[in-house]
Parts: sequence; structure tokens; C-alpha cells
Amino acid sequence: MRVRDSFFIAVPDGLAPMVDIVARLTRIRLVPYLIASPLLVLTLMSLVPVSLSGAQGGKTEVFPVQKAAPAAVFIETAGSEVELRHQLRAKNGVSELSSSTSVIRFSVAPTGSFGFITPNLLGLALITQSPDLPLEQTPPTTNAYEIHKLADGSGMLVGFVEANLKPQLTPSQRPKNVRLGLYSNPSSKAPHIVAVPLVKLIVDRMPIRLDPKEQGSAVLLDMDLQSTANRTSSQTGP
Repeated sequence: MRVRDSFFIAVPDGLAPMVDIVARLTRIRLVPYLIASPLLVLTLMSLVPVSLSGAQGGKTEVFPVQKAAPAAVFIETAGSEVELRHQLRAKNGVSELSSSTSVIRFSVAPTGSFGFITPNLLGLALITQSPDLPLEQTPPTTNAYEIHKLADGSGMLVGFVEANLKPQLTPSQRPKNVRLGLYSNPSSKAPHIVAVPLVKLIVDRMPIRLDPKEQGSAVLLDMDLQSTANRTSSQTGP
């Protein structure tokens, strides 16, 4: 039956215009979609990585990269103490500290430089794992140890070792841990100069003078050279 250009449909209560029925069904079916759509959008937005939104113009977060400790440096050639020190300094790319500096902390010393420290201060710093080392431009004593600060800020301790330690100090052949004696000066017993990374050293005793009666006698520092870094401090760089 047609009334006023409208179609009527039989319903339990009687007749109802088709337009009203369609509108009522449309509203019923649209409600779930109207509710679900915003929830879906919010869910998708929560899955977008923060770094992606930052890459579109904001500042991205960068995870810190841990610096690897340097390997030991062994000079095989023979020579005088002066020549050996020059060779090692050239290989490590370091030069002496500025003459305007009498004593400077390792943490603020320029990269690519070297200085010296007395055996007692070195021993105390390594045993207590002190966060810094006081360096001097010139050797304060004849048995002072030399410290290199590499271009990447890593610290290296210089000394002399016996010839039979060479295989143990070569990275490709070195065992996990090495017990070694590092002399402050060369001798017939310890003719080879070496630089070992400070961050890999474990020291449990003070240096010993080879001649107890002579104040400036060469000293021996016993230590364990670990395969990995054992501390994080300003001795290893900024």
C-alpha cells in the first residue's frame, strides 16, 4: 500500500514507513563501528615506534655505545730505552704534555698525549681502583711509569716485560687472563717495551724496588691482565 509516496512495512505494532525502518537499522549497525573505529586508531598509534615519530622531524634517542678496550701493544725490536719509548709513542700516536702543565689529572689530559706517574701513586691507584691518575710532563723519578692517553681517550700503562711473555700478549694468541710482571725500566731480563690497557688490569700489591737500598731503582709491578674490561673510570677516558 502506498501513502504519500511512502512504502509501509508490517511490524508487530502495525505498519511503519520503510524510511523509518531503514534509518533505525542503519543507526543500530553504525553504533559498533563508531565505537570501534576510534579504538582501532588509538591502538595503531600506540604501536608506532617512538624513534619513527622522532625521525619525522623530532630528536631521536640514540643508545650509548660502549667503547671497546684497546689491545696490548708489544714492540718486538731491540734498542735503547729512549729508542723503544719513541717507537711505542709513535705507534700509539701520543706526544708529551704541554710544558705549562706540571701535574694534570688523566681525565682532563688531552687525548693523544703521554705523561708520567710515580710507582707508589700508580700502585695505590690501581689497587684501590681510583677514578683518576695524576700525570706529570717529565718523569718525577727515574723509575716512573709512563701513561699514554690514546686518541679515543683510552689509558695505556707502559713498561718492560720478559721476552717469553710476547705470545701471551699477542691478541690472537693470548689466553683469557695473563699474570705478568711489568718493569719500570728495561734490563737484560726484561728488554721489551709494552703498553697494556689500564681498564683490563687487576693489581693487588704495591710495586717492589729491585734494589731496596736504591731509591731510584727500577721497580716491578705484578698484575693480572684480563681479557675484558674490569672497571669503568676516568682512567679509561671520558
